[in-house]
Amino acid sequence: MMKLNPENTRSLALAVLETEASSVAALTQRIDAAFLSACQFILDCRGRVVVLGMGKSGHIGGKLAATLASTGTPAFFVHPGEASHGDLGMITREDAVIALSNSGETDEILTILPLIRRLGVPLIALTGNPGSRLAREASAHIDVSVEREACPLGLAPTSSTTATLAMGDALAIAVLDARGFTADDFARSHPGGRLGRRLLIHVADIMRTGEAIPCIHSEALLRDALFEISRKGLGMVIISDAVRVQGIFTDGDLRRALDRGLDIHHLTIGEVMTSGGFTARPNWLAVEALEMMENHQINALPVVDEDERLVGAINMHDLLHAGVA
Repeated sequence: MMKLNPENTRSLALAVLETEASSVAALTQRIDAAFLSACQFILDCRGRVVVLGMGKSGHIGGKLAATLASTGTPAFFVHPGEASHGDLGMITREDAVIALSNSGETDEILTILPLIRRLGVPLIALTGNPGSRLAREASAHIDVSVEREACPLGLAPTSSTTATLAMGDALAIAVLDARGFTADDFARSHPGGRLGRRLLIHVADIMRTGEAIPCIHSEALLRDALFEISRKGLGMVIISDAVRVQGIFTDGDLRRALDRGLDIHHLTIGEVMTSGGFTARPNWLAVEALEMMENHQINALPVVDEDERLVGAINMHDLLHAGVA
């Protein structure tokens, strides 16, 4: 069994990170007219952006297509080898093409260049060789060349793929901003993720309403309020008249009342409730209610409308169940 040399391993890992970081830093000098042209081609595309790449460039291309698609630019990846055997039919005259090739001379991509040219679509090339055929024939060429690979043998694509990935991200985010793409737009593209839930779910979507609201009037006995807390399971009861919320009584308030030796059988809830207090609105994002609860260390909130009328109730368990917390 081979034995790891900790010092050599640590030194090599640090050297890889330093080399790749240097390669990415060098790209700042390449945000030039060609980069801006590429962004404009993507922004003007009325169809979809088709990303091409072989080998490791293909893996980077798949990620670039996914990033574009999730940030407001419809995009997908096509394997160049399959493109020349029928998949090129996936590209239409409304599309734009991004081709990734470190050498700029990848046979599978060069083979389909005449077909791309015949369609008349913009061709954006990211290569490490500005003098390559792919670079020369591109509508916009972005130089992603690196001084050296991070691989000590100088063979495995490392710095070159990292540089291409970073430049692809720069393209996607620059176009995102130009489109005016917002956090809400992003959430609509990611409804199943935690971020999507945090940006899309409103208090009205998950609050308890109607008979599920733990509510009682101020003249009710404290013991009746305890029954209401138990029945509704929110850890609180809301004290409300016909017009507005007057206060709240929680499990914590009950513990404090018992510590004070108060008679729960004869006191009214109005005598021991916490007057006023925090409330949420139905049109709030659920995450806003969560932030209020966390900031003030409370576990439940009444929900009131613009006229301060009670319309619902929400607690931390509701937020957890909805995947917001």
